Amino acid sequence: MTTTESLRSTSRVRASALEGRNWLNTGGKQLSLEDLRGKIVILDFWTFCCINCLHVLEELRPLEEKYKDVLVTVGVHSPKFEHEADPVALAAAVERYEIHHPVLDDPELQTWQSYTARAWPTLVVVDPEGTIVAHLSGEGHSNGIEVLVEELIAEHDAKGTLHRGDGPYVAPPAREGNLRFPGKVVALRDGGFLVGDSGHHRIVELEQDLQTVRRVFGTGVKGYADSSKHDDAASVSEAGSDISRGAQFNEPQGLVLLPEAVATEVGYDVVVADTVNHRLRGINLTTGDVRTLAGNGVQRLLDTEQARKEAPAIGVDLAEGLENGALDVSLSSPWDVVWSEKAQRVIVAMAGTHQIFSFDPVSGAVSVFAGTGLEGLEDGAPEGAWFAQTSGLAADAAGDIWLADAETSALRVLRLAEDGSVDRVESLVGQGLYDFGFQDGAAADARFQHPLGVTVLPDGSVAVADTYNGAVRRFDLASGEVSTLARGLAEPSDVLLDSSVEGEPVLLIVETNRHELVRIPLPKEALRVDEGSAQVTRPRTPVAAGQHDLVVRFAAPKGQKLDDRWGDPTQLKISSSPENLLVEGAGTSVGLTRKLVLNPEVTEGVLHITARAAACDGEPGGEIPDHAACHLYQQDWGIPVLLAEDGSTELTLDLRGVN
Repeated sequence: MTTTESLRSTSRVRASALEGRNWLNTGGKQLSLEDLRGKIVILDFWTFCCINCLHVLEELRPLEEKYKDVLVTVGVHSPKFEHEADPVALAAAVERYEIHHPVLDDPELQTWQSYTARAWPTLVVVDPEGTIVAHLSGEGHSNGIEVLVEELIAEHDAKGTLHRGDGPYVAPPAREGNLRFPGKVVALRDGGFLVGDSGHHRIVELEQDLQTVRRVFGTGVKGYADSSKHDDAASVSEAGSDISRGAQFNEPQGLVLLPEAVATEVGYDVVVADTVNHRLRGINLTTGDVRTLAGNGVQRLLDTEQARKEAPAIGVDLAEGLENGALDVSLSSPWDVVWSEKAQRVIVAMAGTHQIFSFDPVSGAVSVFAGTGLEGLEDGAPEGAWFAQTSGLAADAAGDIWLADAETSALRVLRLAEDGSVDRVESLVGQGLYDFGFQDGAAADARFQHPLGVTVLPDGSVAVADTYNGAVRRFDLASGEVSTLARGLAEPSDVLLDSSVEGEPVLLIVETNRHELVRIPLPKEALRVDEGSAQVTRPRTPVAAGQHDLVVRFAAPKGQKLDDRWGDPTQLKISSSPENLLVEGAGTSVGLTRKLVLNPEVTEGVLHITARAAACDGEPGGEIPDHAACHLYQQDWGIPVLLAEDGSTELTLDLRGVN
């Protein structure tokens, strides 16, 4: 391992053909690498369920704009879940996330295999002559890629092989309507609703009929700005309602209405998870004011010294001692929020770091509520629990917090102690990162597919927005059974018990890909669905039984050095499915090399590998300056393997810093 290794590949390998089912954002044209000759090309291997992939989309936007005459990004969509292989769902995702570059639909992972991708996201940089010059896993590489792009511009300008001009992107037609890819919904006390209108980057207040717009918070253009009713930019809607036009959001998702007493004390009524701005925002429904409550806009990467030493600091106020308190704390893609009466705090699904946070509106305290930051499904004490892109929250009558854990397709619960802290984490439905399906029955056998929303029903059972199955499911705590309440929905992202109608309460569902909210009655008899369980299907790597050498390569970025102040700053955590696939080598230990022994009696399985490395600002060989920014680099791999006599006996992965 070295801290001076270059981003550039030392070998010259020709880029492979781009093969798949179809192209999007090209005006119907089928592209080839030959069409892109003369341009610097970034191949972004992504899948639309993956929060890290969404982070990379945001990281690449400034590069695409700055170098638009010489750089072309090509998104290669290589799906993880079955639903993501649906071309209609992919087209909706490309529109929803405002992707302004060509996208290759690669449902059979043909191009994924050609470029030996092993993780989402993976970035491959191809020079103007069609040679691969860098191969990277994970997020956080934009600075290093910019340096490389500058090098390639200078080199190929001099050679005459760089062609300037417009790229192949063709914009799709704009969509009209009140809502565009709505995410989450919350009921107001007067019978209306607030909706996170994520595709329009705003918050919309609807009448009880779910159609009439009362007010809009936000300009409708993505960005970040607070505002008040008295701003010069404020205006009046056609219906005569105040619209706070000065405020800006970026793909807002979760919303929670604070208890009246708390709202009166703090001066705002609603907390918004402003997801892509990495902030919590507050809305005063009387004045229309929008303010920032927490977050500095810089994506959190588990990069503090405290995270290194205490990992994680459960219950410690991350804002304490900071000049601007909660406004100085880094967050990462907060996706949902819920009020906990027991904890007297807002609980936050911090999807970007796979953790649960809490926010105290009165004191401004921000703390880690549960989770190590490692991605996966691990129950137990809050300081040891693993989550995976938690995207939906709900509190029950006992004060416990239910979680829709999207990437593990799981329904989980935080059991809260009397003092409002987390006593333990439990999983009721779900097996892990690579198991999903559409199957009812006993909880141990039931399967979801990337659920995003959850709510508690009057009888104490839990309804789940089973997003990629297009369904609303029900978990009965008393019987331990899962059933189906509704299906045929278009990516339902939230579900709410609606008591604003006459008669019995109904389910209010956010149908994201139909751009609307719908009501359905709670069925007297639930459906029983059994379409089977499944695992993520990717090409299996042939490996030999017996001893293997695992090496994870890492190079600290230029201007950084490995942070060895508390010992070895690197770590590997390894497990397998099935568990007996690994005879030796499982567990967590420092270092980025490991001897593995594979069981010859197991024919196939998945190796689960998590690598971490910590580096701080400072030059190699020198001291780390006081108050230097420190960074934790992490990548997770799930590598399907097939035991074969002529299989490999070594495995090399890249957790590369960028220079």
